[in-house]
Amino acid sequence: MAGSSHGHTPAAWTGVTIAFIGFCVAGAFMVMDQPAGFWAGLAVVALGGIVGWVMSAMGMGQPKDAHKALLMTQERETAPVKG
Repeated sequence: MAGSSHGHTPAAWTGVTIAFIGFCVAGAFMVMDQPAGFWAGLAVVALGGIVGWVMSAMGMGQPKDAHKALLMTQERETAPVKG
């Protein structure tokens, strides 16, 4: 996946960072036995997914045809050489 730039976009980084913060908040409140804080942390996790999706829709994510272009490049590199 390193060759495809999978996840190396502002949308992916922002969404994952927000979701990570939400997981940390939910975990902390779970240990403190505070259900409201736990659910608030899970809401932040969901917010991270929504923010990532919106940013991707705004053009800050990976282009739709990037995966197809990667497959075509890999096929050319592994094709046997004729001649």
